[in-house]
Amino acid sequence: QVHLVESGGGLVQPGGSLRLSCAASRFTFSSYAMSWYRQAPGKERELVAAITAAGGSSNYAESVKGRFTISRDNAKNTVYLQMNSLKPEDTAVYYCRVQLVYRGYWGQGTQVTVSS
Repeated sequence: QVHLVESGGGLVQPGGSLRLSCAASRFTFSSYAMSWYRQAPGKERELVAAITAAGGSSNYAESVKGRFTISRDNAKNTVYLQMNSLKPEDTAVYYCRVQLVYRGYWGQGTQVTVSS
């Protein structure tokens, strides 16, 4: 069974930074693209960022471009989301996801709260 464990969430003031991590196991991590999603209260889950298997290409939601950076370390089976210049509207539960051949898997999520 695929295992994805997010960490690094917390409470941060507007303008602050956080780095989320997602540790993956039980699949060949380096063979698959990875993505980060988020879900704010009362809203649908949305794609935040995605990165290719080798890490050579990434894409971002318009709302986070220039502020967030997705990266991965295939030696550590971990994908990261560096979040800078955080805004209150970034408050959400953040999830990592992998789409394997036959199905997708989600982590349990990590809460990010941006508030003064």
